[in-house]
Amino acid sequence: MVDKFLDYLQFEKRYSPHTITSYRRDLEDFHSFYIKTEGSEDLFKANKKVIRNFVVELSENGISKRTVNRKLSTLRSFYLFLLKLGEIKVSPVESISSLKFYPEKQIPISQDEMEVLQTKIFDEVEDVLEKSIVETLYQTGIRKSELCGLIFESVNLEGNELKILGKGNKERYIPISETLSNLLKDYLKVRVPQDEFKKYFFVNKKGKKLTEKFVYVVVNKYLSLVTSKQKRSPHILRHSFATHVLDNGAEISKVKKILGHSSLASTQVYTNANIEQLKKVFNQAHPRAIKKEEL
Repeated sequence: MVDKFLDYLQFEKRYSPHTITSYRRDLEDFHSFYIKTEGSEDLFKANKKVIRNFVVELSENGISKRTVNRKLSTLRSFYLFLLKLGEIKVSPVESISSLKFYPEKQIPISQDEMEVLQTKIFDEVEDVLEKSIVETLYQTGIRKSELCGLIFESVNLEGNELKILGKGNKERYIPISETLSNLLKDYLKVRVPQDEFKKYFFVNKKGKKLTEKFVYVVVNKYLSLVTSKQKRSPHILRHSFATHVLDNGAEISKVKKILGHSSLASTQVYTNANIEQLKKVFNQAHPRAIKKEEL
C-alpha cells in the first residue's frame, strides 16, 4: 500500500522526485519502528499510542522538531489516503499535534556583501560554472533542486528568460538580466555534457547533471568569503534575492510568482522593511502629512 500511496503522489499529485523520496524515507522509518515495537508489518492496525511512541523515540534520538513534524505530516497524508480508500475507519494521526518550535530566523546575505562577491571576488574567479551557479541562484531566487533540474530548452538567453518547473510540476517564467544572460553564454562555451545528460542546462566538468550537494558546496564556499553569517546555503541566496528585491520596491505579488509560492503568506516571510522605510511610507501616505504639505 505504501507503493500505491507513492504512485498517487507522483502521478496524481505530481509531487517532485525529491519530495517523493522524502515521503518514502519517512514511511520506511515508521515501518521499521512499527516492526520493532509491535512485531508486525501491518501498518493498517497502527493506533495513536504507536504514533506518539514514534514521536517520543525520534525526539530522544535528537531528531529536530522540524524533522519530526515533517514525518508526522507524511503519516497524516498516508493515513488520510488509506481513509479515503476505505482501508481504515479512523486515522491514528488524527488528534496528534505537531511539536511546537520557533523557526530559526533566516538572516539574508546583505546587498553590500553580495556586491563584494560580484564585483571583486568574481573578477578573480575563472570557473564560469561556479560563478553561473551562484549568480543564477541569487539573481532569480530559484531553488537548488530547480537549478539542478533546469532543462536546456527552458533557457532562452536571447529573450532573457528561464522556464522553471517547480513544486507540483507548476511552470513559471523568470526574467533574467543581460549580465546573467551573458555569463550563461560564457558557460555554454565550456559546457560539454555526456549524452545521457544533454537535456540538462547545468552539468559538471565531467558532463554529468549537477547534484544538490555540489551546488551547496559551491555556494557555501563563496559566501564564506564575504560573510560570517552561519547560514551560507543556496536557500539563503533565495532568501536574500527575495529580501533585496522587496526592499528595493518590487511588488510582493510579483515576487510571489517569481519564487513559485502558492500563497502570499510564504512570500511575506521575506518582507523586512526597516523603520526608516516605514517612516518614509508613513510620511508620504498619512492624511495629516499630506495636508501639511498642501498648506
